[in-house]
Amino acid sequence: MASVNPDPVKDPAASAEPDGDAAVAASTAAASADLLANSMGDYVRILGRRVRSGESGALPVIVGLIAIVVFFQVKTSGLELSPRNLVNLMEQSAFVIVLGMAEIFVLLLGDIDLAVGFTAACGAVVALWMLALGDPWWVALIVSLVVCAAYGALQGYIISKLKLASFVVTLAGQLGLSGALIWLIGATGSIGNGGVIALHSTVINDIEGAQLPPGATWIVMIAIVLVAGAAMFYADARRRSAGLVAPPVSVTALKVTAVIVAGVVVALIANADRSNGVIPIEGMPWVVLVVLAILFIWSVLVGRTRFGRYVYAIGGNAEAARRAGISIVRIRTIAFTLCGLTAGLAGIIYASQLGSISSNVNGGQNVLNAVAAAVIGGTSLFGGRGKMLHALLGGLVVGVINNGLELLGMSTAAQLMWTALVLLAAILVDRLTRRNQTAT
Repeated sequence: MASVNPDPVKDPAASAEPDGDAAVAASTAAASADLLANSMGDYVRILGRRVRSGESGALPVIVGLIAIVVFFQVKTSGLELSPRNLVNLMEQSAFVIVLGMAEIFVLLLGDIDLAVGFTAACGAVVALWMLALGDPWWVALIVSLVVCAAYGALQGYIISKLKLASFVVTLAGQLGLSGALIWLIGATGSIGNGGVIALHSTVINDIEGAQLPPGATWIVMIAIVLVAGAAMFYADARRRSAGLVAPPVSVTALKVTAVIVAGVVVALIANADRSNGVIPIEGMPWVVLVVLAILFIWSVLVGRTRFGRYVYAIGGNAEAARRAGISIVRIRTIAFTLCGLTAGLAGIIYASQLGSISSNVNGGQNVLNAVAAAVIGGTSLFGGRGKMLHALLGGLVVGVINNGLELLGMSTAAQLMWTALVLLAAILVDRLTRRNQTAT
């Protein structure tokens, strides 16, 4: 994907810089001597050193998530960790998690997309409109995603080609799409009667409304655990054979064990009867598998491809990336395109959750929740640091706060204020982390 900078660099030192891949490899090799661990003890010491220097990774959000869950478990007299509530939490958090993954594509560049909430809503309207007219669900889904991706590409091209601030361009996009949402639903006529367009598809409705049978849930979770464990061992073995940073085998085995435990716990929770004695409701909700599939694909794209390396390079130092021959216009446009595409997926999940889309969709609050999920999870607002997993962790934090406060009978105002405090804490952690890294 790299392209040669059309403007030759005059500085001899600058012209001697390596291309994008070589720059990444050189950086990794330089860090290997300090970070290479040969035993569990070495790894723990190195991990402690990194935490003290500000490279805490996802540790703060994991500790915070556990603390929040324990708090609400006590305050709600055990309702927070009941199987029914936990599955509801998974379903309710899915939209925010996927929308947070959309934001991560641009946050890694040091940009932001304030229009992503209305991009999702407009994409959902297109899909629901086509379904109401009798089109197959898969055609409606593809057209919706293409529309969302095209709008994201337009924003990215304008921002990168004209060198405009993403905040301003996407703020204009938010205002424009909020009007487009009203116009689209109005244009549907009787289909969008009363400013509400209903979902007419069993397949899309089942994303949030249906579950796998208990036996299939176990089969799927075992398959996920096996694939995840094999991928961990394979990735670490490849890095170790190439002389790059890799944890010792004992640490990898510990991580795989944690994945196995998590998979078993999730399967047990999902297979518990959540019906309160009426019609049995058991099994993994389809939306959980959809979210995991999106998480896996985007994690591989960002973490294992040249495109992902270029995104991190631009977010870390755009000028250095440009001098290394990375086409910033192309990479930024692709990132915004993927942001729009993922927003379209989030819109479909949102429509499945609500059973409809209305002209009163609060796209502004949705995008703020998405940014909050990404940042709370550990993605930096300043670019260059973050993972798709952070949207999952941060989305769960936002979901647990909202869910716990609902169980306590608190108002929406309280939910927003508590989420704001957690977001502020996450930003402070990010700022202190960067300050510590600069000091060291």
